Amino acid sequence: MRRTSLTTAALVLAATASSFAQAFIQYSSPMDFFAVNFPGEPNVRATTWTSEHDIALPARVYSVENARGRYSMTVVDYKDAEKLHTERSLRCQQAKGEGDACMNSWRNDVAGAVVWATRQFLERDAELTFYGWYAADLVAGHQLQLLNRDESRTFATVNMHGTRLYILEGTVPRGAPAPGLFQQSLMFLDDQGNSIRYRNYYSPTYSDEWKFPAPPPPRAR
Repeated sequence: MRRTSLTTAALVLAATASSFAQAFIQYSSPMDFFAVNFPGEPNVRATTWTSEHDIALPARVYSVENARGRYSMTVVDYKDAEKLHTERSLRCQQAKGEGDACMNSWRNDVAGAVVWATRQFLERDAELTFYGWYAADLVAGHQLQLLNRDESRTFATVNMHGTRLYILEGTVPRGAPAPGLFQQSLMFLDDQGNSIRYRNYYSPTYSDEWKFPAPPPPRAR
């Protein structure tokens, strides 16, 4: 009887683990050029992201919330940042604005996008337990972990690839394991839907002749 009970328990645990793993699906977004494992089909909603320099940019939030926690990917498109900043600067000049009030700060806005998104996490009412540099498929970014007041934990990463800012966030209940299947699954896609893997670290940057987006480094075969 003891052997039978142990065998039955092992089968139940195996089935539970299999069911847990199968609940995660690889979701790909051809609109926003990423793929990630979600614990179910995500809801998608359009929203607006306010940049550090107070420019409204289009964004989409892909999210799932269930017993495992809250999982989301927010994608912000900075493609029109230069255009929007230039238009605002011209309006300011036409209104006889003075000094730095009419400055066109689009380059600063784009260059600081990852830092600005990271700051939103740092300003939450939560304890920062980890903050560091990391890379997803050699796309450089920031990684954070927060302990929230209800003792849930938030795991987040922030990257920028091409014209888009990617904010990945998973919050799990107290005592639950880290959302590794979610957090470690991020892939960036090309316009054919293929995953991108670089040979060198990718970081969106620019020089005086910078054109947006910055040309990527050579890709691995």
